[in-house]
Amino acid sequence: MTYLPKPKLHHPSLKKNQVGYTRRDYEGAISTLCAGCGHDSISASIVQACWELDIEPHRVAKLSGIGCSSKTPDYFLGNSHGFNSVHGRMPSVLTGANLANRDLIYLGVSGDGDSASIGIGQFTHVMRRGVNMLYIVENNGVYGLTKGQFSATADSGSKSKRGAVNTDAPVDLVTLALQLGATFVARAFSGDKQGLVPIIKAGLAHKGAAFIDVISPCVAFNNHDGSTRSYDFVREHHAAVNRVQFMAPHRREPIGDQGIEGEVLEVTQHDGSILRMRKLHALYDPTDRVAATNYIQQRQSAGEVVTGLLYFDPRPDDMHAHLNTVETPFNQLDERHLCPGSNALEHINASLR
Repeated sequence: MTYLPKPKLHHPSLKKNQVGYTRRDYEGAISTLCAGCGHDSISASIVQACWELDIEPHRVAKLSGIGCSSKTPDYFLGNSHGFNSVHGRMPSVLTGANLANRDLIYLGVSGDGDSASIGIGQFTHVMRRGVNMLYIVENNGVYGLTKGQFSATADSGSKSKRGAVNTDAPVDLVTLALQLGATFVARAFSGDKQGLVPIIKAGLAHKGAAFIDVISPCVAFNNHDGSTRSYDFVREHHAAVNRVQFMAPHRREPIGDQGIEGEVLEVTQHDGSILRMRKLHALYDPTDRVAATNYIQQRQSAGEVVTGLLYFDPRPDDMHAHLNTVETPFNQLDERHLCPGSNALEHINASLR
């Protein structure tokens, strides 16, 4: 099948953000995924979030592994840095890139097969190390590239398109991220762009390991009766604990109330941005890691899909703070800094005796 490229010329009346880019400037190539795939909705939400945050595309590094989800970075931020790694190995490649150049904004895109099966060890270490990144898993519960087998995140009791029932216990990446020390953990639904975009914006601005599990139905193999990853099932069973609103430090327009009642928790983050959460569940505290884990497990046992910003640390730090690295990106250090001479080496050796 042949696809015509997107036109490079844009209509002169298209609205520009504060750094002079239109929303079209944040798009990528034409998607080759199935029409209606939830992954395309996630790509559109990333485009919208980056445009609203006035992020210059060349400041973003997007990395992925293998799978339908890992193809999607080609469909957004066409003028950013990109690296498509080996299956399940995206986190270690991203960690190395982050160590080399801390000045970029790191966005890791993965799938439930890429992260919860072959890459689960990599997922574990990137979360516990607090790498400054936004890690998005596009979670559809199946291996879409290999004809719809159950993935490791598929719910026990869920039916395949051919009628087979999954008997294995699922890997819940949200609960795992909480246990491993991620300082920003959320779950969203690709069919709810209004809820997804502000969570992506908040995750991009977060300092530390930010993780979003996005339920993203596969229209080819997992969008039927009996599936717990279909559009209908998630719409009927998702239970949001809050609605997130986000305002960047350089944007001071008032945040609307979205017409939703509920107590508001407002936090000013390290960069001056404002994170506001309107509670939809009165007793839910997104700053309590243990309580969040217990609540998610309780509601899952009742068949509900808990969504929203599930946990965040208002005073996070990242891998560079843990390692006490220098402020200058490693890729900008010259020979004078990297090879300071024998006297400096003797001093280091003496300190270790």
